[in-house]
Amino acid sequence: RYFQSGPSNGGKSTLLLEWTNQHGCGGNENSDPHKLNCNIVIQYMCQPQQGGPTNDRDKLRNGANTNRQDFSQLNNAGQLKTETQQQKQSRKNGNVKTDRVLQESWEWYDKCRIRQRNQGLFTADQRLRTNNGLGYSAAIYTRQNPNGNRYGYECPEERDYYPYWHPTDWKDIAIMPFNTSLCSWYQSESYNVKTRYECIENYPNSNNIRHRSRWNNEVDCKANGGQWTGFTNYLEYAPQYTNQAACNAANTNNGGTRYVWGIPHDVLATRLTPQCLVALATPDCVEAPWTRVNHLGNTRVGQASRYVWTLPHFPSGKEHNCIVRIRYNISTDDYDPFKTNSSNNENRQQNPNVDIGAGNQPLRLAINTAQYGRTFQDRSHVVKLITRPAGYQSATIHNINVRGKRGNIVQTYPAVEYDFIPNDIQIKVNDLVHFQWAVSTSKHEADHIRRKKLVLMSQGSNTHNNGNPAGDGQAGDAGEGTRGTDRSNIVQIRDKMENFPMPFENSTMWKNVELIWSGIGQSPSSSNEDIAVTMASSGYYLCMSAATCQGQSMESKAELNNLLNNAPASFPGVMLRFKNR
Repeated sequence: RYFQSGPSNGGKSTLLLEWTNQHGCGGNENSDPHKLNCNIVIQYMCQPQQGGPTNDRDKLRNGANTNRQDFSQLNNAGQLKTETQQQKQSRKNGNVKTDRVLQESWEWYDKCRIRQRNQGLFTADQRLRTNNGLGYSAAIYTRQNPNGNRYGYECPEERDYYPYWHPTDWKDIAIMPFNTSLCSWYQSESYNVKTRYECIENYPNSNNIRHRSRWNNEVDCKANGGQWTGFTNYLEYAPQYTNQAACNAANTNNGGTRYVWGIPHDVLATRLTPQCLVALATPDCVEAPWTRVNHLGNTRVGQASRYVWTLPHFPSGKEHNCIVRIRYNISTDDYDPFKTNSSNNENRQQNPNVDIGAGNQPLRLAINTAQYGRTFQDRSHVVKLITRPAGYQSATIHNINVRGKRGNIVQTYPAVEYDFIPNDIQIKVNDLVHFQWAVSTSKHEADHIRRKKLVLMSQGSNTHNNGNPAGDGQAGDAGEGTRGTDRSNIVQIRDKMENFPMPFENSTMWKNVELIWSGIGQSPSSSNEDIAVTMASSGYYLCMSAATCQGQSMESKAELNNLLNNAPASFPGVMLRFKNR
C-alpha cells in the first residue's frame, strides 16, 4: 500500500521503480559503444475500491490460483451480428475465475480477438494466421506473435506497438526514448492527451453498445453501420460536475486539478455517455538509461535502470487498486524503425543465405524476423494507492521497500539478492518515510520469476520456491531461515562499512523519530523504543511492555525466532518522521 500524492505540488509521494533490460538501451550516437533504437514506456492502470466494478469478475486482483484465465471465442462469423448482451455475458461468466489473476478485462481480449489487425504493419516474412475462427486475421496476431498465443487477457497488438492507435485502459507515466528529440512527438501522441477512436456497434434490437467490433478504421466502421467514436483517457470520474459548462468552469479554481469533458473508455459501459473526467497529465519524457547489450546489469553510474514515479492524487479521496507495467522496445538498424511498413515485408527474410563471393559458398545468417524489432514487458502485482492521514496532505512521502529474494546471485537471477530500495535517500525536515515490504511466506508458493528479458525489480520480493527447473538461474535459495520464504527487518548500523547492528541504547536513528501512521495497529503514541522493536522484529512485536499493547508485546508474546521464521512475511509498514539527524 502506498499513500497517494497530496493535492498540492508540495505533497508528492514518490516510488522508485527499477528494472533490467537484456538487449541494452540508451544512446544513439555513433560515439557510443553500441547503437540502439529503443524506448521504454512505464504505464499504470487503476480501479477505485469504492464505486468501481461491482462484480468480482471485473476487479483487478492477484491470483490465489496461478492458472491462466479461460476464454471462449465466438463459434462462427454470424455471431458477430447476432450475439446478444445476455449471450456475451454467459460466455464471460463461464470464463472468468475470481481466484485467478485479472489485469486487463475479459472484454479487452474479446475486443482484440474480434478486431481486424492493422494490415499496414511491418511483418517481414512471418506468416501471421489469417483466420481467427471468424474468417479474417485479428489483432491477436503480430509479427512477434504470429500464431496468436494468449497471455492472460492482454492484446498482443497493443502490447507490441506504442503509441497504440485505439483507446486502452493504460495511463502513461513516462516515456524514455533513445533520443530526447523524439519527446515532443511521443508526448503529443500519448493517449493521456490525445483522443483515440474505435468502432462502436449496438447489440441486436437494443440501444446498448457492444464492447467490440470487427472494424478497425473509420471507413469500414461507417460502411458497416458502426459509429466511429472518440474516447478520452482519464484519471477518475468527476461526477460532481454534471454538464460540460460546469466541467470546464472547474478548471479555473481547482488547486491544480484539471478536468476534461469526454467519453471515457470503459469496456463495461453499455451507453456512450460524455462525462466530466479528471484529466491526465502529459507523460514525463526523459532519455532512456544507457545499458550494455546482452547484460542484465547496471547503468553507467553503477545503478540499475530506474525512474522515480510521483504517485497520482485522486481528488475524489477514493482508494484505488493499481498495476504498473513497463514496456521495452528494441529495434535494430537493419531497417528504419519509424518508416518501415508492410510494403517492406518481403525485403527481410528468415535465416537468409548470403553470397560472400567465396567460391559460390553462401553463408547462412541466423536471423529471426520475428525478433527484428521486439517488445518485452513486465508487470507488478496489484498495489493499493490509499488516502493520506489527516493533516499531512502537503508532506513529501518517500517510500522504502525491499527488492530481490532469498538466494545467492545465480539462484536469484534474473532478479537480485535482497536490498532496500531506494537504499540511499535524502530527506528534509517534515518529510515522511514509509517503510513496508511484501515477501514470500511459504515454501509452497510459486516462483513468479519467469524467463524474461525485462525484469521489474522494485515491486518487492517475489514469492518463490526455487527448485528445479530453476529458470535462468540455478536451483536453490541459499540463506538463513526456512526455504522458499523471505524475511526482512530494519535495525541501525553505525557505519555503511559495517554489518553489525547497534544496540538500541547506542542508536541515534530512533531517538528523534515520530510515528505518523501504522499499518499494523501500532499506537501513534508509541515510544521510540517500541518503534525500534517493531522494525527489528518485522512487526512481530508492537511494543516492549504488556501494559502498552497486551498480547503483542515482548513481555507477552512467544519469543521471536532468531531467523525471523515466525515473523510476518509481509510488513504493511509504518510511516515515520525523522525530526533531526
